[in-house]
Amino acid sequence: MTETIRLATRGSELALRQTQRVARALESRREVELVEVETTGDSVRDELIHRLGRTGAFVRSLDEKVLDGGVDAAVHSMKDMPTEFPEKLAVAGVPERAPADDVLLTPGGATLSELPDGATVGTSSLRRKAQLLSSRPDLAVEPLRGNVDTRVEKLLAPALQTEHRRRLEAEEEGDSSYDRTAEEWFDDRSELERRALGREVDVVFDAIVLAEAGLERMGLLERLEFERLTPSFVPAPGQGAVAVTARADGVVDDLHHELDHPRTRVETTVERTVLETLGGGCVAPVGIYAVLQGEYVHTRVRVLSQDGTEEVEATRDLPVERHAEAAVELAEELADRGAADLVERARREGDA
Repeated sequence: MTETIRLATRGSELALRQTQRVARALESRREVELVEVETTGDSVRDELIHRLGRTGAFVRSLDEKVLDGGVDAAVHSMKDMPTEFPEKLAVAGVPERAPADDVLLTPGGATLSELPDGATVGTSSLRRKAQLLSSRPDLAVEPLRGNVDTRVEKLLAPALQTEHRRRLEAEEEGDSSYDRTAEEWFDDRSELERRALGREVDVVFDAIVLAEAGLERMGLLERLEFERLTPSFVPAPGQGAVAVTARADGVVDDLHHELDHPRTRVETTVERTVLETLGGGCVAPVGIYAVLQGEYVHTRVRVLSQDGTEEVEATRDLPVERHAEAAVELAEELADRGAADLVERARREGDA
């Protein structure tokens, strides 16, 4: 590989960081140019993810650039990718996966079981909402959109603003109970916390749920109090993984050689095959997680109703030599046990 390769990416900080990692893996062989593209999911900010053209709200605009020759390849969060896409397009590379877990963030470090009755938890994921309500039916799960750092700022803002206000009021009243001035306290805050101090929020969240991988890639994980929601929560198919798409008649072979991680490719193939067979996409609360263990791919699936009161689940060890076919068989079994009905009901509720 010698010529420049043009990589399409969303303009969010997380998307850019993901794409920069891919670029670094390629730069030993060629020049890389990043091309920022605004997607449907970026431009329509007042709708939940599952209403934004269903799966693919953050994907289609990037792949259109690939298909029309504007760029050579596009970098996606795999969990955002539709399971069906044009024949002329291929998943050229699947780099090694980051952690796939969901994490619960709280201002004070409380766990899911420690949240007070009726606590307000933020997420715009149907899957996360259903799994939260399955574990804690008393919770009030409210929509939460925005980039990763925006969501964290919305969580932290109320407590930080209250503390800042108390310190300012204490100074005005001559109260010397604080060992630092309000200005010194502000100066000690991180950049994220300072942005939170200036943010207006409509909902006070006791907790929010995000993907560990996004927080890790943003360098936020070490600064926040969090709980990994395992093993009860099952991640979205492809969560933590990145996919690089290219024209099937383009640079697929070169990208595959440079980027593909065989273990991650097998695991995410199982997850996406189960999802495709069930027809879930972003319209239904479906969690699927596969881990390659020797000759088998240990796979767990949870398909829930939107309120978390009904569920069809299974855990299977699928033979690695026929993992794609075995994934179809697992999905068909789940469909026969009622998963197809749950998916169809979620689709109707989403269209209502």
